[in-house]
Amino acid sequence: MKKTAIVTGGSRGIGYAITRQLGLDGGQVVIFSTSEKARYEEALRELEDLGISYHYVRGSIDKSEDRVRLVEEAIGCYGRIDILVNNAGVAPLKRSDLLEMTEESFDRVMDINLKGAVFLTQLVAKQMIRQKQQGPKKGTIVNIGSCSAQVSSVSRGEYCMSKAGMAMLTWLFADRLAPEGILVHEIRPGVIATDMTAGVKEKYDRLMEKGEFPISRWGTPEDVANMVSVFCSDRILYTTGNYVDVDGGFHIRRL
Repeated sequence: MKKTAIVTGGSRGIGYAITRQLGLDGGQVVIFSTSEKARYEEALRELEDLGISYHYVRGSIDKSEDRVRLVEEAIGCYGRIDILVNNAGVAPLKRSDLLEMTEESFDRVMDINLKGAVFLTQLVAKQMIRQKQQGPKKGTIVNIGSCSAQVSSVSRGEYCMSKAGMAMLTWLFADRLAPEGILVHEIRPGVIATDMTAGVKEKYDRLMEKGEFPISRWGTPEDVANMVSVFCSDRILYTTGNYVDVDGGFHIRRL
């Protein structure tokens, strides 16, 4: 039985690595992205060359009508939804001191990183509950959080707060959906080589040189995708509401 997955922000970076991996695992993937499909022609051609079935939906997760359309198109194309990966997220447009953070920046980050994920999860969970179960569970939801859920960065407070909210989102939906046969997990990436971290590469390079990361290298989108793959398999059936750090051991407190 082929599983159908929705991956938000699934056209580039961590999201694309997740899309690719779930496709290689035998699934069919609905990619949700804010950009025109033509922008990712090369990446989508790779999926086709690998024999991965995908459906591309353009929209913005902070818009209710786009979330509804995403679910409708997923059902229309593949008939069911087995996996949701809440990956879409943004950093503040400008890093600024916490005392100078604007309401506009706060609202933008929270709407995309947290509110959109909350209400898309609500829509998808209802669909998973309605549909006939195939396999040992009704569905899997994986939230891509961040080490910033627990690590203070006063120049991007809105991002940290959105990811702390993602942790509670995980616990709440795990609690509510476990009786329905739907498992909810969270992955907290650390320093991953993506467009989002490109502007602060020198800072993180210095931290790695100082030994701040036990596994002293940049993480890759594939490192995150591999953990998503494990959670979405049928091997993880007796845990929900937990998180895994994919951060090279950065979370370890050392003396």
